[in-house]
Amino acid sequence: MSTRSRTTRSRRGASLDVEGGWSRRRLLIVLFGAATAAVVLLGSLGYSLVLALDASDDEDAPDETGVSVPMHSDVAVGQQQRAEIAAAPMAEVPPEAMNPTDEKPAEAELETISVPSGVVPGPAAVLTGFPRTPEGAVGQLAAIESTVLQSMSLATAGEVYQAWALPGGAGPQAWPLTTSVRAFLGGAGMSEQKDEAANVTIEPSAAMVKGTDGPDWTLACALVTVTASLEKEVQIGYGYCERMQWVGGRWMIAPGTPPAAAPSAWPGSPAAVGAGWSTWVNGTGSGDPAGAVDGAGEF
Repeated sequence: MSTRSRTTRSRRGASLDVEGGWSRRRLLIVLFGAATAAVVLLGSLGYSLVLALDASDDEDAPDETGVSVPMHSDVAVGQQQRAEIAAAPMAEVPPEAMNPTDEKPAEAELETISVPSGVVPGPAAVLTGFPRTPEGAVGQLAAIESTVLQSMSLATAGEVYQAWALPGGAGPQAWPLTTSVRAFLGGAGMSEQKDEAANVTIEPSAAMVKGTDGPDWTLACALVTVTASLEKEVQIGYGYCERMQWVGGRWMIAPGTPPAAAPSAWPGSPAAVGAGWSTWVNGTGSGDPAGAVDGAGEF
């Protein structure tokens, strides 16, 4: 009598190893989409995520046209400047750099960034109260990302986008975080939200401020540790950037095309440090803003 395989198939035909849970390959496919997984699995094709750029360098960085782009300005220059900062390529890391590693960089290479905490639930249950600083923009971005990816719900993704994105952006359907949620659900054979048996947690682990244009606009980037579990736990590092703009007393996702892809590397690894990521250090919140809820948790 033949032994039955302990492999099930989703409604879309993707196999899932029941006995071993999700493999790293499986996580990449369902969480970040088939296109990204193909880059990870088929690196021999020579596809490069982005051109090399030391995003932590204070000197001007060239854009794709060879024009020098001032990445940080205390005075607002305008939309063209912001578009060039967003489009400027970021550091290149190999696809496998997102996998966990025990390799450590030299102590002299390590830098930290103090990111303030959110102090009150805001629209769409996203923590807010971050200060009007570039680091505050980073904290707000990570709070938005964490809410969406941990819920793995298309309804939540749409609600968060509508509450936190200004007009003129990608739109809720084409938003990269919605795309990730849709890929996760479709690849795992789930419908509009993840099953109770699946769990995804997001931990902000590193960050960078790619550029600023005056006090009210920041290109913020967060490197998070993604932990997905379904019988077996798997982890990767995932970098994500957004244009952020200060409007109405809070940081929101600014108009414009999505910025150049951030390097995804395991937090604290030589690859992450070399790509310009600084280790996330929890700072204090911005105080108790008007309307704060007593006893609200911090992000």
